Amino acid sequence: MENPGEKARRFGTAPVFFTAITTILGAILFLRFGYATGMLGFWGVMLIILVGHMVTIPTALALSEIATNQKVEGGGVYFIISRSFGLNTGATIGIALYLSQAISVAFYLIAFAEAFEPFFNFVYNQYGLVLPRQTISIPAFLVLTAVILRRGTNLGLKVLYFVAAALFISLLLFFTGEPGNPVEPGMTNFTFRNPNEFFFVFAIIFPAFTGMAAGVGLSGDLRNPARSIPLGTISATLIGMAVYIFVTWKLAVSASPADLVDDQLIMGRIAILGPLLIPLGLAASTLSSALGSVMIAPRTLQALGADRSFPGRKMNYILARGRTETNEPYNATLLTCIIAFFFVAVGNVNMVAQIISMFFMVTYGSLCLISFLNHFGSDPSYRPSFKSRWYLSLAGFLISLWLMLMISTPYTIVAFVIMGVIYSWISRHHKDRKGLEAIFQSTFFQLARKIQIYLQKSEKKKDTSWRPSVVCISKNTFNRSKPFELITWISHRYGFATYIHLIEGYFSRATYRQSAEELEQLIKLSEIEESNVYVDTLISPSYTSAIAQVIQLPSISGMETNMALFEYEQGHTGELCQIIDNYALVKAGNLDVCIYACSQKIMNFRQGIHIWIKPTDSENANLMILISYIILGHPRWRKSYIKIFSLCKEEEKQRTLDHIIRLIEEGRLPISSKNIEIITIKEDVNPKMIINERSENAGLTMIGFRSEMVKQYGKKLFEGYERIGDVIFVNANKYKDIK
Repeated sequence: MENPGEKARRFGTAPVFFTAITTILGAILFLRFGYATGMLGFWGVMLIILVGHMVTIPTALALSEIATNQKVEGGGVYFIISRSFGLNTGATIGIALYLSQAISVAFYLIAFAEAFEPFFNFVYNQYGLVLPRQTISIPAFLVLTAVILRRGTNLGLKVLYFVAAALFISLLLFFTGEPGNPVEPGMTNFTFRNPNEFFFVFAIIFPAFTGMAAGVGLSGDLRNPARSIPLGTISATLIGMAVYIFVTWKLAVSASPADLVDDQLIMGRIAILGPLLIPLGLAASTLSSALGSVMIAPRTLQALGADRSFPGRKMNYILARGRTETNEPYNATLLTCIIAFFFVAVGNVNMVAQIISMFFMVTYGSLCLISFLNHFGSDPSYRPSFKSRWYLSLAGFLISLWLMLMISTPYTIVAFVIMGVIYSWISRHHKDRKGLEAIFQSTFFQLARKIQIYLQKSEKKKDTSWRPSVVCISKNTFNRSKPFELITWISHRYGFATYIHLIEGYFSRATYRQSAEELEQLIKLSEIEESNVYVDTLISPSYTSAIAQVIQLPSISGMETNMALFEYEQGHTGELCQIIDNYALVKAGNLDVCIYACSQKIMNFRQGIHIWIKPTDSENANLMILISYIILGHPRWRKSYIKIFSLCKEEEKQRTLDHIIRLIEEGRLPISSKNIEIITIKEDVNPKMIINERSENAGLTMIGFRSEMVKQYGKKLFEGYERIGDVIFVNANKYKDIK
């Protein structure tokens, strides 16, 4: 048994084509092409047609491509955008699209009133009355509203066929008409003039081109949208473009520039029976365009309501509710007519045309961007039967954005501000829905893949400057936060970091479930810390096997991992011994090693980072300085400083001081000479005592160590610093040049 939703799908390709073509060959063609030709000349209008179709043709192709990749439901363009960009972003653009469609109803009815210019002239000549155009547009609007609300879409589509016939006859009589005031060859109609007025005229003309998407709004009523939308849309666009070119040529050879600018019904003076048929054609085209808009706009609004795009549940229900088995959007039509009535009352064609242009540019640019991102993202589920080209879609998006700015920068800013407010409003009420990441995710995957492959291939051309690509592995993530904070500081601006949470055990369904849950907690922790760290979990039977696995993995930056960070809590000898036991394994990978001894003391950032350089730290010193500088780039360390202590023999004090000062000056490091202290080594004094005394209140202390000392002293090497709080022990794999 056929359900009501299927009964609603009763139209073929013809309604798409005729809805589009009667909107394309509408009010602007009859009212403003003569003005445009008079202002800019034939070649100026050709440039408008060319530039305008550099937006609409890529959009038509993109629209056709997307429509053949997915089942297009009610809402037309809105449905396509919302299912590509996500419901929140789609609703934002959909509301802008709906408003432009609703305002278009008013635009076409205002233009409809212009067809009665002979009537207005007659009243003025006979009775001296200057009647406002609203005398015609408002009653016409009320009649149109009553017809649509009462009879629905079926009647509207039947009227379209008669309108298309009237348009064809009017244009045929126009092309076969004799010029009333012919322009001789070489006259100014065939020169490009008034270039400074180009974008003003473009803004007035562009709404004519927007008609190509009109038929897409019937998507919910089509038997086969994947066939009807491409065929109807592309054919209407190309035929409309051809008609524009021939109409402009006919106008250019048929009237003087002054007549073209001053007489908005100049086509009537050229066509056979023009004074009768051209106003009739104008009336028919504008009325049909208004009819098309008043059919399409409510369907966009109905689809928005069905997707619960608005905050109020009752509001969504009312707007989504249809009437009869064909699901006619009665309530949405009523609201559309109320909005349109306001702009009909305003009655300014040019102002309304600019508003429409802005919102349509946003919509068309979005469609082109969706097509481009789908091409670039290479999503295997994107398999349209009709294919555009990625460069056409990208060009359509960029030209749309450029034209918006050129037409009116203030209008562009206002349009984006309005859309930003709408997006914030919708997102606040629908936090569970995906935003822009819905379509950008595949693009980011592809971009990341290409960058990583590029970096790997260019490994032989390494820049000699050093930056950390650090990995930290810990099973104590949720017991102490300092190691994760440290790796966050390192990766905030200058470095790359990967944090691995270790789950000791064998891989099983239970441990896999545990890893997924703890990864989710890690991601939340990363968001709270506003961290740039890549986080993951690892299931491994032992600490040693986990280290062996982790140090072999490349960094997500595309760089090889060059530093390993271990952590333990001061006083926990077992944790320290585990690190020492695996130290040789890490050094086999030629990595720099940092061992972070966390304390229970609260870190005082304003007390600075203390660096202790011993005579044995010829390779470690520069690495400690670089790490300190990188950490200092994090906002939490903004008001902190670096202080360097150097232990040396008495006879080497001046040479050591000069070396450090020269290093700081040549490296342009933010370390004051006042924060350099040279301390003489005394045989009877343990260096650990000096460090404990001088760095007791330091925010963070860095101490170098050599690999052979780990073998010789073991855990004693790292013990004895209980007074000074957090310590990072640093071992450089090789000397780091500070440039």
